[in-house]
Amino acid sequence: MAPRISLALAIHNHQPVGNFGWVFAEVYDQAYLPMLEALERHPGVRLSLHYTGPLLEWLAAERPEFLERLASLVAVSQVELLGGGLYEPVLASLPEHDRVDQLTRMAAVIEGITGRRPQGAWLAERVWEPDLPTSLATAGYRWTILDDQHFRAAAIPEENLWGAYTTDDQGRLLTVFGTEQGLRYRIPFGSVEDVIGYLRDHATAAGDRVGMMGDDGEKFGAWPTTYEHCWGGGRWVERFFEAIEANADWLTTVTPSQWLDREPPIGRLYVPTSSYAEMGEWALPPGETAVFAPLLHKAVAARRPEARWLRGGFWRNFQVKYREINDLHKQMLRTSAKVASMPSGADRTEALDHLHRGQSNDCYWHGLFGGIYISHMRLATYEHLIAAEDAADAIIGWPRIAQLTDLDLDGLTEAYLADPGQVVTVKPAEGGGIGGWDLRAARHAMAAVLRRRPEAYHDTLRAHEAKPPDDEGPAVAEGGAPASIHDLVMVKEPGLSRRLFYDDHERRTGLVRFLAPDVTPEAVATASEAELGDFRDGEFAVDHLAPGQVSLSRNGTALGQPLTVGKTVRMLGGRLDPELVIELEVHHRGAEPIEARLGLELSLHLLGGGGNPSAWYDVAGARSAHDGSGQAAGTGAIGYGNDWVGVAVQASIEPAGDAWWAPIETISNSEAGFERVYQGSGLLVSWPVRLAPGESRRFAVRQAVTVARDRAAEEAAARA
Repeated sequence: MAPRISLALAIHNHQPVGNFGWVFAEVYDQAYLPMLEALERHPGVRLSLHYTGPLLEWLAAERPEFLERLASLVAVSQVELLGGGLYEPVLASLPEHDRVDQLTRMAAVIEGITGRRPQGAWLAERVWEPDLPTSLATAGYRWTILDDQHFRAAAIPEENLWGAYTTDDQGRLLTVFGTEQGLRYRIPFGSVEDVIGYLRDHATAAGDRVGMMGDDGEKFGAWPTTYEHCWGGGRWVERFFEAIEANADWLTTVTPSQWLDREPPIGRLYVPTSSYAEMGEWALPPGETAVFAPLLHKAVAARRPEARWLRGGFWRNFQVKYREINDLHKQMLRTSAKVASMPSGADRTEALDHLHRGQSNDCYWHGLFGGIYISHMRLATYEHLIAAEDAADAIIGWPRIAQLTDLDLDGLTEAYLADPGQVVTVKPAEGGGIGGWDLRAARHAMAAVLRRRPEAYHDTLRAHEAKPPDDEGPAVAEGGAPASIHDLVMVKEPGLSRRLFYDDHERRTGLVRFLAPDVTPEAVATASEAELGDFRDGEFAVDHLAPGQVSLSRNGTALGQPLTVGKTVRMLGGRLDPELVIELEVHHRGAEPIEARLGLELSLHLLGGGGNPSAWYDVAGARSAHDGSGQAAGTGAIGYGNDWVGVAVQASIEPAGDAWWAPIETISNSEAGFERVYQGSGLLVSWPVRLAPGESRRFAVRQAVTVARDRAAEEAAARA
């Protein structure tokens, strides 16, 4: 019998919670719709498709005819839809009950569209931990797809990836397919002839091999330069489907479930914690990445056997690499526990939906681009977590809470303050800084700012900008196909490497600064100022904790003299008019006078990127953009807010002092190239001071907030 082989293609179409509607529409036109139309033109081509929950919601609202056409393909068994977590969380990061809830909700959505319960689950970012079979099997799933990297880590040779394997946990069985590396590299960036030849070379007389290729749908038209390659003049997908049909005598396309109905698994494996290869690089600290990445790439290029054992870091290490990710994750866990304790009913259902949206994976990691650096999506994630926690606390009447507890699970206690209008968290061990300031009614995380820190890809940017202007680098790979998005280097504006500034401390708000008397606003904005005390980062003791208030103090030094700084964080007001007050008392315990600029550093997020006219600063009635820079000398007040969010803050400064503000901008990569991204605004309120031995001085910043709308009340009215 002539050699035969099967091909199982699985295409993952991803849009996250919080992304802009115009992005959905653009990628729909570039990738999602063309693929559906190609499948309708080629009924002999079978494959499996996955669409994330947010994308399915957008399709139902904006392109409902697409889902009808998709259901028709499922009805004739040409397409199999995959399930997974509804809002595409990294399942390994969730409590077990949330894993199962996300998985079963997605299965119900798919069944509602197609009439068929999904058997396969897509794993977000292919992040695998060995207990996942229990979660997936409990939710009714039969199989999932991993990468070749997972199989290498489980000691499965490359030549044995042409079939399915079983794994298990706590007596629960799961079948796993592995994406075959040669297919992943070739589709769609190799020639069609090469792909067909590669499959022919691996065909067998028994016909008992299946080549699995699971990858992102956006690479078929939405990644830079790929639309022309896939659907334009290159016609890659059309030519590929034509070639499949022309070789149907020995090449068959199947869905994974169809394959499992026909062929048994070929072995058993146990996969250690892992993801795809690039994730192992990204999870490492920048210095480690600089060592590991060249080592790995050289070993792979030379086909050295040890390359299979080089795996880099572990996905959970993003919670170590980025303090902001750990804070977000632990807030999610805190919220999950509260929602789980709610009684059944409409309120719990609404809170659970917000919680699940707040578990969307993108802002819980960062790779080549995107992730936690996508500012508006980070705020959208917080928005849903704030809504869920607010709903849970509403059940017990929004009590005024003051607790000392280990919020971020680092073994040290933080102060947790909550009332009907706001939730504030304070980190005594690190300058007594405010890590979280959530406005409940507006569902806005005022303190969700991101620190500017070195990234391994910054060296790529510097090297690119150091090249001669006419040396743009290759836009195409060998053979004329588009270069991989991982290899392209593009910039959205010149001179970005000169804007790389790095903070030497975490950007919590309410930090006490001792700076030189002649320090400039520019030095503060570019993180080139010298810190002359140990109060910004040093540990504060908690002296008093009461509902709505925490008082802290530190015996430290500044300019070589012993000082005591007392700090009180006080919450006042109600749900629509909350107020956050930060009071300082500085006492000189030394023998020599000191002269310095005493500052209170506020890091604030008001969605001000791109010159957003809704986000603003206001001094004496003159408004300016929140992502701009400015200063006001000897002022007693400054305002800031966002009209679209419905938040306005009037900050009174006692005594009158200087206000300097500047955007906190990172330089990160995106599908369209390196770009500046607004991560918040740094506002330094400061006072020139001269303290004599034994002298004490008091200062305060009172932030009175006006919230224009109560979103929880609006949702309740809509449900009534």
